[in-house]
Amino acid sequence: MARNELRPVVKLRSTAGTGYTYVTRKNRRNNPERLTLSKYDPIIRKHVEFREDR
Repeated sequence: MARNELRPVVKLRSTAGTGYTYVTRKNRRNNPERLTLSKYDPIIRKHVEFREDR
């Protein structure tokens, strides 16, 4: 069974410049723009904004 192209796997990269990433899925129909989430970066031990990296 093929993966659903409506919910692709995206990589979220830290805006703090540490290079830390999270991997998640997003719904393209509901969120066509790039995803931004506030998540924990363990390298700097703070919550920072993570942006979708293509």
